[in-house]
Amino acid sequence: MKAWTIAAATAACLAATSASAADVARRPFGTMPDGTPVEAITLTSAQGNAVTVITLGASVQSLFVKDRAGKLADVALGYPDLAGYIAKPNFFGATVGRVANRIAKGRFTLDGKEYRTPLSDGPNSLHGGTKGFDKVVWQVVSTSGGAKPSVTLRYVSPDGDQGYPGTLTTTAVYAIDARGNVSVSYTATTDKPTVVNISNHTYWNLAGEGSERGALGELLTIPADEYTPTDATSIPTGEFRKVAGTVFDFRKATVINARVRDASDPQIRYGRGYDHNWVVSRTMAPAPRVMARVEDPASGRVMEVLSREPGIQFYSGNFLDGTITGKAGHIYREGDAIVLEPQMFPDTPNRPSFGSVRLEPGQTYRNDIEFRFSAR
Repeated sequence: MKAWTIAAATAACLAATSASAADVARRPFGTMPDGTPVEAITLTSAQGNAVTVITLGASVQSLFVKDRAGKLADVALGYPDLAGYIAKPNFFGATVGRVANRIAKGRFTLDGKEYRTPLSDGPNSLHGGTKGFDKVVWQVVSTSGGAKPSVTLRYVSPDGDQGYPGTLTTTAVYAIDARGNVSVSYTATTDKPTVVNISNHTYWNLAGEGSERGALGELLTIPADEYTPTDATSIPTGEFRKVAGTVFDFRKATVINARVRDASDPQIRYGRGYDHNWVVSRTMAPAPRVMARVEDPASGRVMEVLSREPGIQFYSGNFLDGTITGKAGHIYREGDAIVLEPQMFPDTPNRPSFGSVRLEPGQTYRNDIEFRFSAR
């Protein structure tokens, strides 16, 4: 199957967003080197917002949102065709797992047995190893139209995959509601005790992914009193540190660019900016709550991120280095997008004080994430 061109991809998305009624559409997006076809599924809301999900990595490929004047723009970074996702994936829009974020030295112990997962971020394992959920093709189980279009995708990770125990069956259900809010619900079951921490890694720029403005001029709010500082390899030290009086205090809306390069804090030097976990709570919430809010003053677009998870990883796009060309034909540079990942804390399998990511047979793991959009 021939991958979309930039023009074709843009035309398809704009055609979808011009629809007057909610809709779901499937189309080919290309073919993997081993011959596996990849599909793109576009979900369109009645008021015009639209999200396209590709089966490679169960990834958000585009998300069109209106500004205060009703103008649509694609606020999610990504590639116009499959070739980019294969050549330099960079987790654009991806589902990350089995264990999102980092595991120190790629090692953890479960029931007295040590397990090792491939190192994919210096001395550590990141987002599930060298071939995590972002690099596999998921199966489309079903699609649904109506007032809230959705697509259900599934991936079965075999026992021993990337060093993790147990056969893990994971589903990702993407949906868009009548107001244009997008949700993804992750669930997983296992046949052996294992560890699971799944999240979404969409890169956001509310000005638009092809905008000349980066994302660092946007206002960010994170309702967290603490964060987990790291060592030089981005592994948490185990400390819960207060944000008050530090560059990590986003309890009031703050322009990201104001402190992202403040080298007086060694934590900023470690991550070349923000790449840390904020502690919204020490435990899981009974219902989804706002974990972060982003506002682009120029366009008026606002996004709230909701989840039940206790932590949210905020990454300020520090390693976008100008070597990637996005959907609008512009290169992506440092700070051109931010990532907000609701999840359990990094390295939790090795940190009992952080809680537990253990999953037993008969249990169901769940992470419900909502991206709620508005304009002001």
